[in-house]
Amino acid sequence: MQTVLVALQHRQALCLRLSFHQLSQPACCIASRSGGCVSNSLARALSSFSAHINEGMEVLKLEKKLDSSQSQNAIAISAGQKNYSYGHLLQSAFQISKMMHHGEGVKSTKSNGTVVGSEDLIRLRGTRVGIMAKPSAEFVASMWAVWLNGAVAVPLALSYPEAELVYILTDADVSAVASTEEFRDQLEGVAKKCSADYLVLPEVSCVGDTSQQENLTFEDMLAEIDKASSELEGANPALIIYTSGTTGKPKGVVHTHASIGAQVRMLAEAWEYTNSDRFLHCLPLHHVHGVFNALLAPLFVGASVEFLPKFSVSGIWNRWKDSYPREGVRGHLSTTVFTGVPTMYTRLLQGYDAMDADSQKACSYAARQLRLMMCGSSALPEPIMEKWERVTGHRLLERYGMTEFVMALSNPLNGERRAGFVGMPLPGVQMLIAEEGREEADVGELCIKSPAMFQEYWRKPKVTSESFREDGYFRTGDTVTVVDGYVKILGRTSVDIVKSGGYKLSALEIEAVLLQHPAISECAVIGVPDKTYGEVMTAIVVIHENVAAEASAKSEPALTLDAFTPWARERMAPYKIPSQLLVWDALPLNAMGKVNKKELKATLLKNAAN
Repeated sequence: MQTVLVALQHRQALCLRLSFHQLSQPACCIASRSGGCVSNSLARALSSFSAHINEGMEVLKLEKKLDSSQSQNAIAISAGQKNYSYGHLLQSAFQISKMMHHGEGVKSTKSNGTVVGSEDLIRLRGTRVGIMAKPSAEFVASMWAVWLNGAVAVPLALSYPEAELVYILTDADVSAVASTEEFRDQLEGVAKKCSADYLVLPEVSCVGDTSQQENLTFEDMLAEIDKASSELEGANPALIIYTSGTTGKPKGVVHTHASIGAQVRMLAEAWEYTNSDRFLHCLPLHHVHGVFNALLAPLFVGASVEFLPKFSVSGIWNRWKDSYPREGVRGHLSTTVFTGVPTMYTRLLQGYDAMDADSQKACSYAARQLRLMMCGSSALPEPIMEKWERVTGHRLLERYGMTEFVMALSNPLNGERRAGFVGMPLPGVQMLIAEEGREEADVGELCIKSPAMFQEYWRKPKVTSESFREDGYFRTGDTVTVVDGYVKILGRTSVDIVKSGGYKLSALEIEAVLLQHPAISECAVIGVPDKTYGEVMTAIVVIHENVAAEASAKSEPALTLDAFTPWARERMAPYKIPSQLLVWDALPLNAMGKVNKKELKATLLKNAAN
């Protein structure tokens, strides 16, 4: 096994590439941390990456690249018109860590109402801590604080209703919940219901704020990080992210310090993140896209991250214009990297189309100055990719990942970025295309091995075991095909592969064609049960606003199946053309801009039954 050598000087880390070679491991049965027995196949999958990094807190330890006064004062986070240095973040993380460890500022919410001593309040080693905060310096500092205590961070969605919060906090068996002051009313009562302690996060001191005196030197903090890390192993859990629950109740996906470290190195290498990059961040922090791609990996290399409180079409275009106001001029703390989901790019293009000519010219110029723009979390329609390239000059870099292994495939940073494809395996990742009855196939289920693979589904050893093949590959549940080494996602096997009249059809492929129609802004294609064909195609579409307005003025439908079908015949085989067309005002989307097709299908079936 190779070791990782890191040269840390002036925010520039010279890291030897990790070599995640295949290890020969004996078959065995190992116990999961949450109880139960993990199968031989999972044991092999876990051992294939956990042995490569045996040091704890790999990500936080590498903040030791901040070893000069200049780098300690470098901007790590910007939010709400304030800037926060790496030094400020670490100082705050140690402050929160001390509060958690000693019970300072912690309000006991034990259900029996008794007051307990600090030694009983939060014994954090290996326990779970829920975190709720808007994208902010406080969120980052609290996550680091949890890791400093050897505990496990559980990010909570800001949009969770109380019932969902109770479910996740109970399922994760949290010992404590930490939030910023604005969420106190929402979380304090929930914590009590879950017999968890509650902590209000202190504000992180920002650049220029001298009211809070530093109580630890940087040398002291680095020594403490070394000490805390020496007590942990790479296989220790660090993070539990809950799935969106599209196939049942949300499952807690357990990532270790080793898997986090492997992933951030992988992304930093593949996409050439550097300390001169500045990321504009408007993604949720309870999903891997927002946590890994746009936060942990940038911070790992000493870059800076600017948080927007939420996605805003005008806010993003204006921020890019502020970064690059005119040719030859670059604004302060200018954006260099942006990553989003397809819905965001669709909305940004709609906003662009509504601008006057001068504004379009300014926005187009500003966007072209960014180093990199990426897209993921759901399929990017080719018409959106092509129009975005015309407007901004950027051919969006599409990639593929899941909560269980974060990112695994990517189009190249330098090289051909194929529309409709999610690229090739990232460094250290292995893939296999499997179809029932055959080991490998041109079309089949994508299976993945990765050094960033999760450890387990929290307290679900049977589900964990069933998610892996006997050879240790993780079953993604996505049907794919491969052309010249590039992977094309045909869809979720459960909802996006429609079996109609003996054909296996990709709903995503048909959606891409539908989006070429001049009247259609958004769409979702679903297979609905049919006695004759097994399933028939149903298309739910959203009409462009201007088309809908014109149709309304004439008291006519914006689009009908009779009007749509002749257009579709010129672009699709007859058996691919939807036999039903429903026009809706909007599609139901989750926090990441994805359509929950299982819910959508259930709604259609319920409406049909009524």
